[in-house]
Amino acid sequence: MSRLRELMEELCPDGVKYKKLGDVVSVCRGVRVVRAELQLLGKYPVYQNSLIPMGYYDKENCIAGTAFIIGAGAAGDIGYSDVPFWAADDCFYFVCEDNMNARFLYYVLVGQETFIKGKVRKASIPRLSRNVVEKMIIPVPPLEIQNEIVKLLDNFTKLTAELTEQLMTELTLRKKQYNFYRDSLLNFVRVDDTIVQTDRQTDRQAQRISKFGLLRKTHHIEWKRLRDVSVRISSGGTPRKTNSAYYNGGTIPWLRTQEVEFNYIEKVSSFITEEGLRNSSAKWIPAYCVIVAISGATAGRSAVNNIPVTTNQHCCNIEVNEEMVEYKYVFYWVKSQYEKLKGLGRGARADLSAEIIANYPIPVPTLEVQQKIVSILDRFDALCNDLTSGLPAEIAARKKQYEHYRDKLLTFPRSKLKERS
Repeated sequence: MSRLRELMEELCPDGVKYKKLGDVVSVCRGVRVVRAELQLLGKYPVYQNSLIPMGYYDKENCIAGTAFIIGAGAAGDIGYSDVPFWAADDCFYFVCEDNMNARFLYYVLVGQETFIKGKVRKASIPRLSRNVVEKMIIPVPPLEIQNEIVKLLDNFTKLTAELTEQLMTELTLRKKQYNFYRDSLLNFVRVDDTIVQTDRQTDRQAQRISKFGLLRKTHHIEWKRLRDVSVRISSGGTPRKTNSAYYNGGTIPWLRTQEVEFNYIEKVSSFITEEGLRNSSAKWIPAYCVIVAISGATAGRSAVNNIPVTTNQHCCNIEVNEEMVEYKYVFYWVKSQYEKLKGLGRGARADLSAEIIANYPIPVPTLEVQQKIVSILDRFDALCNDLTSGLPAEIAARKKQYEHYRDKLLTFPRSKLKERS
């Protein structure tokens, strides 16, 4: 029999009492501070309208080990601090008596967060009233049971955090491994009129790659510019935003650079009309172009459109010459050159241009070699994508498991004994 079950049978044979939160703890509202009094770094964090400190103060009004609820802004968010802090006026904190473990209270409130947020008044600034908080009904088992539940949930929280960290580390390592092999496969240098596939790795690592039948001492390959291996390089345009006829009811997929994220584009989030297309520089490009973002924060990022689309003027669209190059080979090459491309940016925003992209060099091995490189990198890509998509699912599953375990621990049979008034 578990220690918790033993305690329940010994101390709560008739069930657990449920009470209003305000009858169990003191619900206190914090005290306002002005930003001018705060520091970027300091001794005591200040919580106001979110769980992220708004700054640091030289005083504290809450002891370490205090649970609190945000009352405005991110209203309904539940917090707990292991260090002393200052609760500002949009923060409710709880002063517990000897019969309440503050950490237990925190877990109870987290378990009721959906209910709490359902009581938030929707306005320009969402707010949660003190009255709602005080009238919440919570279980109040004996302190020994609270302490045992806290110990169990703290351990489970730690295990869940460690697992999440391990999964993220695994993903990072796999991505590094992918980038290493990609760069090894695409790492060519010019030697007179010959391109040599470089060997920056150890001989053993080089032998691994040679098993794919790719790593030869020299490949007689021409070094070309992207314009030389393209049928057409173009950019798009943006229909005038003030004319709703260019957008409303539009069915023509219109790609913006925000969606260019080293990915294969299957769908877009924006559409324009035929009228918008006719009256702007936007133009159709066929499927399987290599698209490079050339403006602002997205400059240098690349993608492939798996469907025909139109684009805005911040996309440089490379329609490859299939007799010379595999479009995926060009994509992998451009993708591997991201940092170098970014370094070619000009002006305050470090913008690129279609001319810069068109003149960027690319080694062109035979189509057979390109196809082998693409085949290997496709497999690595698939592995990384499986991990990337599987990781959030695994973390979500662990979170559900944790929430189920937490809710089971915090669900008690109600006492049938009436309390004396």
